[in-house]
Amino acid sequence: MAIRFPGIVHAKHILQQSKLFANQAASVSSDVPKGYLAVYVGESQMKRFIIPVSFLNQPSFQELLSKAEEEFGFNHPMGGLTIPCKEDIFINLTSQLNQS
Repeated sequence: MAIRFPGIVHAKHILQQSKLFANQAASVSSDVPKGYLAVYVGESQMKRFIIPVSFLNQPSFQELLSKAEEEFGFNHPMGGLTIPCKEDIFINLTSQLNQS
């Protein structure tokens, strides 16, 4: 009997779908180290962040992924995973995740 984690499965689904569109940014993503993920954050002007894949397990980060799915579906305009939130909110959230 397998234990299912709906949030993690949902996050993996979002990432798998966004990989289809990430080929556009393949040359840019070559500088992302193994175990990390490039995301674009912002409301009008996007900034690229490199984050640990371990963030995907965090409920607060999964909320951001859900918002990204609601706003963009799986067609992310930057060619990679785009998260529609203010940059300072994202930085605050990721710094809290780094401390845990």
